[in-house]
Amino acid sequence: MISPHSARKATRVQEAPPPSGPPAWDGPPPPGSETPVLSPLDRVKGLPAKVSIRWRLTLTYSALVFAAAAVLLFVVYSIVGRAIEGAWPDLITDDLDPLDAAIMQNRWTQAKGRAINSARDALFSSSYMALAGVGILALIIGYFVADRALRPVAQMTSAARKLSESTLAHQRIALHGPNDELKELADTFDAMLTRLNVAFDTQRRFVANASHELRTPLTINRTVLEIALSDPEASEDLKALGRTLLEVNARNEKLIEGLLLLARSERELAVRKPLDVQEVAQTAVEQVAPFAAEHGVSVVAELVSAPTVGDPVLLERSVSNLLENAVKYNLPENGKVWIQTGMADGGLVVQVANTGQHVPAYEVNSLFEPFRRLHADRVESAKGSGLGLSIVRAVVQAHGGNVTAVPRDGGGLVVTIRLPRR
Repeated sequence: MISPHSARKATRVQEAPPPSGPPAWDGPPPPGSETPVLSPLDRVKGLPAKVSIRWRLTLTYSALVFAAAAVLLFVVYSIVGRAIEGAWPDLITDDLDPLDAAIMQNRWTQAKGRAINSARDALFSSSYMALAGVGILALIIGYFVADRALRPVAQMTSAARKLSESTLAHQRIALHGPNDELKELADTFDAMLTRLNVAFDTQRRFVANASHELRTPLTINRTVLEIALSDPEASEDLKALGRTLLEVNARNEKLIEGLLLLARSERELAVRKPLDVQEVAQTAVEQVAPFAAEHGVSVVAELVSAPTVGDPVLLERSVSNLLENAVKYNLPENGKVWIQTGMADGGLVVQVANTGQHVPAYEVNSLFEPFRRLHADRVESAKGSGLGLSIVRAVVQAHGGNVTAVPRDGGGLVVTIRLPRR
């Protein structure tokens, strides 16, 4: 057995190498994750989805104001020409020769046209800058109008972000204002929070009652069986039956404990405090060390400080589950388990790898489902309840992280927990 304190100095046999960090390959990408090739028209159509509602409202208001100003400019442009044309005096040519009168009339018409065009050009050149100014002003005013209109939505968003299972009982939006659509939406959201609080409270009471009601009879059964086995007059058949029943009772106790822990892990974290994953992993290694020694499995620990915030009890339980699984499903002789902690890619990483039988890649993801085991181990179901990895996934997701597993070269698994740094 290699102790965690002397793990760094341990000599490793020539076999498939242990993991040297987070695996470079965590399995094939999920379906639909490939980046599609978009045409220019598709990119243009997808632009609205990338713009926030505030800017969409701002641009809508600005476009409407700009369009109204442009229409007004066009109307004024037409009115100016007609006004000059209506106000232009008629040319009197009664005393002139017809040829001279025609020449004068032509010059008069040209002068009239030049006057109208000159006035329109002057109006257009002046209004062009005014229209640009109106567009900029409309953009600024539209932004503030959109911000004002969306302020209740921002209040609802801020209240929703502060919600958690511990604050659900008293945290509400409580939007004040006129009885409009946004007020109705906020009141509906508050009513939904009330129903959620009742549901969470019911679940908490159920878990507490189930914990008591399920554990008590099993504890009584264990006590009765232990008393019966301690009786010196008990026959060997009775003792064999008692030992078998004790094993079944112990398995049922582990199953109930796992179910209750899984229910607790899937809820909002009730405890959040600073911790170091290195210390959590070290405690888990020390707890699993006797179990590993009993099975003839050596544990190599390479633990580096990795501070974070979370529930130390749940994190310790998740790491212990990984180590226990790695020991249970290991080689019958000279098995090994590696555990590493540290920082990688801006986050915290806990990685557990073990020697063992080959694990098909297509069965790896199913191991995280409750009561799922490898087909080779279903017969030996007494090894565990099938909840270990499910609890690990629930705990990690409650801490905002993710857990992945890949088959290890040479047999066994490499399970990697990634947690955000906080």
